[in-house]
Amino acid sequence: MRWLVLFAVCGVALWGTPLFADGEKAKEEKPLVQVALLLDTSGSMDGLINQARRQLWRFVNELASAKMGGKKPRIEVALYEYGNDGLPRRKQWIRCVVGFTADLDLVAKELFALRTNGGTECCGAVIKDAVENLKWSDSPKTLKVIFIAGNEPFTQGSVDYHAACKMAIKRGIIVNTIYCGRYEEGARSGWKDGARLAEGKYMNIDQSRVVHIEAPQDKKLAELGRKLGKLAVPFGRFGAARLKAQEAVEKEVKKAGAPVAAERALAKARAADTSGWDLVDAVRKGKVKLEDIKDEDLPEKMRKMTPDERKAYIQKLIKEREAIEKEIERLSKERKEYIQKKMKELEKEGAATLGAAMIKALREQAKKKGFVFEDEKK
Repeated sequence: MRWLVLFAVCGVALWGTPLFADGEKAKEEKPLVQVALLLDTSGSMDGLINQARRQLWRFVNELASAKMGGKKPRIEVALYEYGNDGLPRRKQWIRCVVGFTADLDLVAKELFALRTNGGTECCGAVIKDAVENLKWSDSPKTLKVIFIAGNEPFTQGSVDYHAACKMAIKRGIIVNTIYCGRYEEGARSGWKDGARLAEGKYMNIDQSRVVHIEAPQDKKLAELGRKLGKLAVPFGRFGAARLKAQEAVEKEVKKAGAPVAAERALAKARAADTSGWDLVDAVRKGKVKLEDIKDEDLPEKMRKMTPDERKAYIQKLIKEREAIEKEIERLSKERKEYIQKKMKELEKEGAATLGAAMIKALREQAKKKGFVFEDEKK
């Protein structure tokens, strides 16, 4: 089922104005992590896409547990698909699905909408396109990472992967490669060499493997996540549409199971940025002043309020949100300990999943950049 379409191109959401992630208001004194996911959506990659849908929030939560100079990072994610026969041949079957954004539900919405369909997988071309067209930060302090996943030779297409990977690392962008199949086969077909050229990590996964670990805290966390979503107050021209999109994602997450909903709840509490459309988040983060918002940009309920009533209403929701976020953090720490024990048992059984492979690489690369993770503090 297709939802209300949220049009997006590389780096800018077509709302009539850029997302805060790309505008001046997003320039905060925070460390920045940018992760671009380049996913093969050819006919054999349903398992890969399903893993990405389930584990998006997991790797974001891992990054959100790190700090640089005592500050938590802003995390932006971009999404590409490649190798799909439904995409234009003249563009080498490549599509930038959504550019860098801290609104994880926007990325999730597009992930759930992806469909696989045959194709020629041009790895060099999609890396080159992502390097040239995404809005990468110019700061040397930013952790800039590409993850490309697929199961065909890395050599396909007219763009030489050697040149594309060298272009990436010249701009400080690490390229990690994830081959969906046997390690030796991926290494022989260029995936290992591509990672080497861009100072990344080569990994292989079993894309058909389904890891579904249920923790005692999942049900409560899923409930808290839904409560957090209900506290959003849409504002501006596209606020109502974004709220509907969030509700659509919540329905898909619910179908995916409580473990996925639990990860999403933590991501919403810790890393997601909805300040571009949610008045509660925007006021709390100092992105807007309530008194500057025009009546027509407010939901109907708030238009009838006096200025003092509006302030009291938003402050009440902020307090409710912060209380829920505190409870999510507490339960998530308990959940993480439980999950880590189970994951160690599963890792002995076979190839890693997409989420596990990404987390392993991201932790190593983030630490080299100066990030310190909560579970490694002395």
